Amino acid sequence: VQLQASGGGLVQSEGSLKLSCAVSGHTFSIYHMGWFRQAPGNEREFVAVIAWRGGNTIYADSVKGRFTISRDSAKSTVYLQMNSLKPEDTAVYYCAVDAHTRSTWGALRRPGSYDYWGRGTQVTVSS
Repeated sequence: VQLQASGGGLVQSEGSLKLSCAVSGHTFSIYHMGWFRQAPGNEREFVAVIAWRGGNTIYADSVKGRFTISRDSAKSTVYLQMNSLKPEDTAVYYCAVDAHTRSTWGALRRPGSYDYWGRGTQVTVSS
């Protein structure tokens, strides 16, 4: 499984960006897809996750109401629509695949629960 994230860039505070993550390879093994982010000096932080088949989602409290995760199964692509961006959203954003059938929502907030990772795309929000 290979993941390619795109859509990052520089945006002003309160602006919007939409990230995409295209998945190739054994896409039948996808059960969940998540977005994480990592700012310099910080640990990788959970942002959102979506169940590939049912479409259920959960979000970090810091992005709830501003970010929306979605997927297009036909295109094997997951999206992260980010609105009302803040300078503290500045980070490298990574998409990831969970290939386990019994992952709990709690476990899916942890980077270690994911099997495959994309390279990341930089998001910079200026004040």
